[in-house]
Amino acid sequence: MSSKIKVKAGNVEIGGGSPITVQSMLNIPSTDIENSVRQAKQLEDAGCQIIRIAVPNKEAVGLIDAIKKEVTVPLVADIHFDYRLAIESVAAGVDKVRINPGNIGNDDRVHAVVKACNSRNIPIRIGVNSGSLEKHILAKYGSPTAEALCESALYHASLLEKFDFNNIVLSMKSSTVSTMVKAYELAAEKCDYPLHLGVTEAGTERMGLIKSAAGIGSLLLKGIGDTIRVSLTDDPVKEVYAAKDILKAIDIDTSGVKFISCPTCGRTRIDLISIATQAQELLRKCDKNITVAVMGCIVNGPGEAREADIGIAGGDGMGLIFKKGEIYKKVPEEELLSALMEEIDKM
Repeated sequence: MSSKIKVKAGNVEIGGGSPITVQSMLNIPSTDIENSVRQAKQLEDAGCQIIRIAVPNKEAVGLIDAIKKEVTVPLVADIHFDYRLAIESVAAGVDKVRINPGNIGNDDRVHAVVKACNSRNIPIRIGVNSGSLEKHILAKYGSPTAEALCESALYHASLLEKFDFNNIVLSMKSSTVSTMVKAYELAAEKCDYPLHLGVTEAGTERMGLIKSAAGIGSLLLKGIGDTIRVSLTDDPVKEVYAAKDILKAIDIDTSGVKFISCPTCGRTRIDLISIATQAQELLRKCDKNITVAVMGCIVNGPGEAREADIGIAGGDGMGLIFKKGEIYKKVPEEELLSALMEEIDKM
């Protein structure tokens, strides 16, 4: 149920059957250009495909050129209320604008933004959330329900459609997962625009990832959604890793390493938690399409993970390396991780 409409932010396609893209947002103050550029480069290196930056004032427009000189990832200018900042961001070379047309004033202002974006084929993302609902919509529904979020998003889209503009992406984020899921389900039924999925104000790393996986993952499994952002009160690089891990967990992204590890039990005789954590981090950027298993016991490990291309299982101070369930060799515990990585390098 991917959107029928396809838009492009720079060289990245969104919707219309294009691959799901991963987004994040800089959290460095917009006045700190040097560190904003540094963080943008970190996000690009982590695999972020679209980067959003806050543009709260005219000075922040300078971020666009500075970042685009250093990274190839498309940039989105996040604008609130001031339509002139949207126009200036387009002139500065931004690849996409996030703005709610209903918040920027009369039709002349909306039309001015549309003309600027049309001149460079730049899409506009409309982003509504529980705290941004119009008074008349909130009065109609009584609270920020899924129906209210969807109606608000479509209302903002209608303000652009008035000027024959449909280069649009919609988002309807809520911090309540069930509300967010229903809002996007409604939008998928009512329009053909690409949908930007996310749970807003999801929380710190642990809870934010859980809520995002539940909301974003459930929608993607239904075929709803075209681009995703995991919102964490943490380093944006962690948002990118979390988003990519969600895509891997539901088999949308089948590239690179598929990592599996057992939950440990009373038979475990090695420091499995530490070994598994280190292994997963070391393999994060490995582009080999293989399944790697880290198992706790030599009795059941190789058999339980027989589908893995390679894996390790622990014993009492020693361990096994196995391939497709067959024991390959024994190594001391302290060499287990390095031996695993050496074998993977050979594959």
